Amino acid sequence: EQEKPMNVAIACYGDGAANQGQIWESANMASLWKLPMMFCIENNGYGMGTSIDRHSSINDYYMMGNSIPGLRINGMNVLAVKEGVRFAKEYCGAGNGPIYLEMMTYRYHGHSMSDPGTTYRNREEIEFTRSTRDPLEYVKKCLIDAEFMTAEDIKETEKRIRKMVQKEVLKAKESPRPPMELLTQHIYAADLTPGNQAYPDFVRMPDFAKSMTFNNK
Repeated sequence: EQEKPMNVAIACYGDGAANQGQIWESANMASLWKLPMMFCIENNGYGMGTSIDRHSSINDYYMMGNSIPGLRINGMNVLAVKEGVRFAKEYCGAGNGPIYLEMMTYRYHGHSMSDPGTTYRNREEIEFTRSTRDPLEYVKKCLIDAEFMTAEDIKETEKRIRKMVQKEVLKAKESPRPPMELLTQHIYAADLTPGNQAYPDFVRMPDFAKSMTFNNK
């Protein structure tokens, strides 16, 4: 039988999580067993509100895998991401074992709603990154330079997309609240048959009175 490239798995996490124990344990076993695993680190320079210089002893995250090879990719460049991931998939799918990918990226806003995003960095840094590395502006420039689209074409496309998004947001807001039972769907498998689900016996909610019990017998 002709050999086919194996499927691969990819785990995406931030630079803040890159030094957590479960990552190292998983990487060790993936290397030991030569699993087709892509460890994708989204390095935006800050683990929540702490810069990488203060929370990591190594800033070259793509080199963290020891015996696992790694690539550093410009995560703000969609073409670089596409080609880098394509190479990584082919490498893992050929039975070579895992690989590290470090996506150099940035977030303009805070880590969460409680994080204003300006207490550990200044607005000048954010605006400088937006003006020099913005991924959408890069794609626009590529399209114009390659004469695939004009500036006016891009503006019309943006208007059309905004209308589509606004329509879907309004649809979501007007939709009824989904039933609580949906929280447990597509999580547990009863067996290897696609779509054959299993449910936990009990799901505890923050409000204990709203917890759910399932009869799985």
